[in-house]
Amino acid sequence: MSVSITWYGHSCFRISENDTAAIIDPFITGNPKCPVKTEDIPPVDAVLVTHDHGDHAGDAVALCNSRNALCACVVGTATNLVARGLRKDLVPGSSGFNVGGTITHKGMSITMTHAFHTSESGTPVGYVLKMPGGFTIYHAGDTGIFGDMSLIGELYSPDVALLPCGGFYTMDAKQAALACRLLGVPAVIPMHWGTFGLLAQNTDEFAGEVRVAAPHCRVIAMVPGQTITL
Repeated sequence: MSVSITWYGHSCFRISENDTAAIIDPFITGNPKCPVKTEDIPPVDAVLVTHDHGDHAGDAVALCNSRNALCACVVGTATNLVARGLRKDLVPGSSGFNVGGTITHKGMSITMTHAFHTSESGTPVGYVLKMPGGFTIYHAGDTGIFGDMSLIGELYSPDVALLPCGGFYTMDAKQAALACRLLGVPAVIPMHWGTFGLLAQNTDEFAGEVRVAAPHCRVIAMVPGQTITL
């Protein structure tokens, strides 16, 4: 079963399989690299928020409320988003879930992992998203590298990792390349680069580091608005 992945720039991806879809970190409005508007986003069944910084939580409330989509988010951040207008009935368990927890929705399995970053509420997280047909994606969220990425690889065997590589706020090219080795993933899509001036402006250095640290891993460098099928 094929899965389509659309990158809207920064850390925002829409992942779909047939009529089932999720969007992660929907930073659409105000994203200088995003080529579409919020109302142009195709239907989604779930919105996954890694942390509540504006360039990640972004349009989560608007998308969830308008699409009747589940909002996957950590305890604390859920309260924050409800205070911003998110319908409480769209929050798992009415309060959000937590690191290590798994929820299922529309045939998708969503497991929350930890991440090393900051957040105004709750704690920053990543996600392992298993689509109905079994294809598995690891979205690391904003994070520095950590050794337990090897456990994520061992436990979930993701088919592709979505990893930040822009540096300054997250992993840089060298760290993200080593993360590919720890995860053991066959493919990686770099994210969180090029959006702002403080970040790496291309993925050339990352691709070079991956060739050294994880030669088994294919780098799939996307441009904002591009869709690929895996």
